[in-house]
Amino acid sequence: MGIVGKVISVNTSDKKGVVKTPVAEVLLRAGHGIEGDAHAGDWHRQVSLLGIESFEKMRVMGIELEPGKFAENMTTEGIVLYELPVGTRLQIGETLHEVTQIGKQCHSGCEIKSLVGDCVMPREGIFTKVLKGGKVRPGDSIEIL
Repeated sequence: MGIVGKVISVNTSDKKGVVKTPVAEVLLRAGHGIEGDAHAGDWHRQVSLLGIESFEKMRVMGIELEPGKFAENMTTEGIVLYELPVGTRLQIGETLHEVTQIGKQCHSGCEIKSLVGDCVMPREGIFTKVLKGGKVRPGDSIEIL
């Protein structure tokens, strides 16, 4: 289908349920996710993605947030992520992903929702599992295969 989007930020945290910090690059392992990230492991939600477009929806509510604040691993631009069907394959930088879940149940006591009052991640974030590992950096292209 061709290049349709790009990575704005890559973000990690060593604990679940907290905001993530932008980093210069991440190393992903097939079947695992991002090295050193709390959400990596042998399950279907190895990597989380959220579009910068979703941040814009929060900005109009007067909430200014940086990438990583919704605990997403990759902040993207140019793709309506939550419209991608489960099973869609994405080439992101050197890596290959398969979309496994759209949105999620938010857990109670979520730091983001308490700080911000709302969270777009449960509605508009997506999750992938890593089929082919490699590095991803801000500016890398995202291609829907």
